[in-house]
Amino acid sequence: MAIIKKQKSRKKICVVGLDGVPHSLLLELSKSGVMSTVARLLDIGHLHRMKASLPEISSVSWTNFMTGTNPGSHGIFGFTDFKAGTYDLRLPNFLDVKTDTIWDRLGSRGLKSIVINQPSTYPARRINGVLVSGFVAVDLSRSVFPQNYFSALEQMGYQIDVDSGKVADNPSILWQEISKTMASHQKALNYFWEQDWDYFQFVITCTDRLHHFLWSAYENRDHPYHQSFLDFYQQIDRIIAKILNTFKKMNESEENFFLLSDHGFTGIVQEVYLNAWLVQNGYLSFNSGEPRSLNDISNRTVAFALDPNRIYLNLKKKFPRGRVDRSDKKELKQEIAEKLLKLEYKGRKVVRQVFKAEEIYDGKFTSRGPDLVVVPEPGFDLKGSIKKKEIFGRSYLQGMHTWDDAFFWSLEEHGPDLAIEDLADIIIKKTK
Repeated sequence: MAIIKKQKSRKKICVVGLDGVPHSLLLELSKSGVMSTVARLLDIGHLHRMKASLPEISSVSWTNFMTGTNPGSHGIFGFTDFKAGTYDLRLPNFLDVKTDTIWDRLGSRGLKSIVINQPSTYPARRINGVLVSGFVAVDLSRSVFPQNYFSALEQMGYQIDVDSGKVADNPSILWQEISKTMASHQKALNYFWEQDWDYFQFVITCTDRLHHFLWSAYENRDHPYHQSFLDFYQQIDRIIAKILNTFKKMNESEENFFLLSDHGFTGIVQEVYLNAWLVQNGYLSFNSGEPRSLNDISNRTVAFALDPNRIYLNLKKKFPRGRVDRSDKKELKQEIAEKLLKLEYKGRKVVRQVFKAEEIYDGKFTSRGPDLVVVPEPGFDLKGSIKKKEIFGRSYLQGMHTWDDAFFWSLEEHGPDLAIEDLADIIIKKTK
């Protein structure tokens, strides 16, 4: 990639990401006085209600954001995917992203980016600037580019993410984990802000962790952690204020400052186990009464699901025990979609919409993805577990992602039907 000398008159760009923060929550906390800085931004600019990726999870949505494309083009369909030609699962990573990112495009013009805690960028790969990978990074030494910044992060006690495993076993330590993670990320923010850059991006992911474990603390004013929830958002607001104020001291303005989230959030009514539904409706069967993986499906299987809401047809020549002819795909997808749309829980509609792959993906990798993506009604969290026998159940999680309640703030208005993959071009135009 050729690097050309940058123009010194170029305006800087600053982007702050709030993982899993819904438009509705940000609006309410701004109006109630909890987030006074964001309230002022709402007064002078535009808070867009935005659609996330499909499925509405961080690995896909943040990749949509940073590439300006959809999974059919960038190749990331979820936190897990199939090894080609098998039922074995693998964990796609940043090296699997097939298209250029925002900072790749800026770097080709000689512009330097500093990106801190961006989800789904592990292992860190070369950019013109600095990249500190976010969730699901597992090794700090492989989460930093250039490598010479590793020792600085290590010395400041940088913690990549909340230890969700520990929190699941002992929820009382959530606040402690959030505090440690946030403190180290702010140290990194202060350190890298002083470097030379044209594009600066800082992502806060503790918001998502809080929502998964303690969404009820937001909804219930009598919850013992309700005030702690609000206090945390006041802290977020102060961080935004600090970033914006120091940005403006560089003779920059809100015109080149952006806020966004990667998906929305809501409380869970019930978890919904799609593979149990497929079994009960005759589309999925296993060779074992206690299947350990999708390798245990029988050759009678027509369809199966992966987290969080992806359904795959058991196609011939795509999967080892495929039995579905490609000529039958259209009819079978329609049949499954129509049945899912009738699913109810205690008289409540469970499924809002079922998308066929060709309706939401475009690009040469579309065929690698799911055949159907199921969008639930708010409150019904779709899962791909193969262990569950019943369709409905609950776990320790309190909050779930939503598709069309993400947000994007900018000084300018960008229309009513905004999707997260639209943002890359909006932001890059500001550098020209």
